[in-house]
Amino acid sequence: MSGVPLRVLGWNVHGLKDDRAALVSLIRELAPDVLVLQEAPRRFRWRHRSAALAGECGLVVAAGGLPALGNLLLVSLRVAVGETWCLRYPLTPGRHLRGAFFARCRVRGAAFTVSGSHLATDPAERPAQAMHWKTELAALTGPVIASADLNEGPGGGAWRTVEDGLLTTKDDEPTFPATAPSRRIDGIFVSPDVQIERYEIIATDRARVASDHLPVLADLLLPSG
Repeated sequence: MSGVPLRVLGWNVHGLKDDRAALVSLIRELAPDVLVLQEAPRRFRWRHRSAALAGECGLVVAAGGLPALGNLLLVSLRVAVGETWCLRYPLTPGRHLRGAFFARCRVRGAAFTVSGSHLATDPAERPAQAMHWKTELAALTGPVIASADLNEGPGGGAWRTVEDGLLTTKDDEPTFPATAPSRRIDGIFVSPDVQIERYEIIATDRARVASDHLPVLADLLLPSG
C-alpha cells in the first residue's frame, strides 16, 4: 500500500518530574512527526514550559496544554496544523477535571485529525469520559489518529469504547509502570484508512527513567491526497 509516512509517539510524561535529559534525548532520537503527551504542563507558566519542552525536542507546540488539561500536541515542521479545539469532560466532585485536544493537520498533502486524551483512574468515571471522547472522534471525517493514557487495558469497557471502529495492535505488551511494566494502559488508535507499518512499546533504559509510563511509537501510512 502506498501512502504518506507519519511517525507518531504517544507518552504520558508524568508532569516532567523524572529524568528530563533522558526524555528529551529519546524523543529526539525517535524523531516523531506527531508527539501526543499526557500530563504535560497545564498550570503556572504552562505556555512557556510547553514551548521550552518543544524547543528542546526540536518540535513546535500545536494544540492542547491547559485548555486540554495537560494533553499536549507537539509536531515537527513537516506537519501543517489547521483548526484546533479542546473538549472537557464533566467534572465529578472531588476528582480531577480531564479532557482532550483535537487538531486538523496536513503532511505532504495528506490530511488527518489527531486527538489526545487521558482518562480517569477511577473506574466509575472512565466509561462516561470514554464515551464523550468517542462521540467526538466518531464525528470526524477522514483519517483519524487517537492517542491516550486510558488507565485500563484491552478488554476494559473504556478501551473497547475507544477502540470500536479503530485499529490498534493486538499485542498486549505492558506500558505501566515503566520500571516494571505490568499493565498496558497507553495506546495509539487509527481509523481503518490509516495503515500501521510499525507499532512498538519503547522499553529502553532511557524510557524507564524518563517517565513512569513507557512511550508508544507508531509508524503510519496516511492515504495520499
